[in-house]
Amino acid sequence: MEQVGLAATNEVTLWALFIQAGFVVKLVMVGLVGASIWTWAIILDKSFNYVRARRQFDRFEQVFWSGQSLEELYQMLTGRKTTGLSSIFVAAMREWKKSYERGARSPMGLQMRIDKSMDVTLAREAEKLEARLGSLASIGSAAPFIGLFGTVIGIMTSFQAIAGSKSTNLAVVAPGIAEALLATAIGLLAAIPAVIAYNKFTSDAGKLTARMEGFADEFSGILSRQIDEKLQPRQAAE
Repeated sequence: MEQVGLAATNEVTLWALFIQAGFVVKLVMVGLVGASIWTWAIILDKSFNYVRARRQFDRFEQVFWSGQSLEELYQMLTGRKTTGLSSIFVAAMREWKKSYERGARSPMGLQMRIDKSMDVTLAREAEKLEARLGSLASIGSAAPFIGLFGTVIGIMTSFQAIAGSKSTNLAVVAPGIAEALLATAIGLLAAIPAVIAYNKFTSDAGKLTARMEGFADEFSGILSRQIDEKLQPRQAAE
């Protein structure tokens, strides 16, 4: 029997346990290893993305609050790839200029269109920040159970081997049990980093989203004053 041969040669390395495992258990192990690799790829990608997003937010706010005119800043950003706060700013300014140049007369209507434009852009940017976090949540919740499934199948196979060898010697039982438990260990190895990373990145994404919401509210107030200053003389002239 396979387990007897494994015990006889004392090959209890991880690779030997994997080789001796049945097809279903091997499939489970390979799937969990793949999930673990995908988890770490997401962790690295999100770590770099969030650090870059914070730096971009800091640079934009520094320029925005430096006293530079909104028109100059808008012209500087027009045609460039924007993200985060700069995307919200460009969307609001684009709607402001488009409506004002077409002769908008209702301050309330213009303010609502600008706020709607910022809300849509903010939702899109928040969605980018939260992209692939669902994968971490799925891996973190499902991997232990998938590993447990592999363990159950492996133990069933081990018991069949024990029955076939008609021996309950520890040397016969131990390799099969170790092979089965390896699937659970790999499942936990995939799940634990996924859960930790999901909690951290969800918190980070929430903080960045709150920062964008705060900027959108502040910028909405600035544009509201601009609307009053520009539309009231137009209405008085009419």
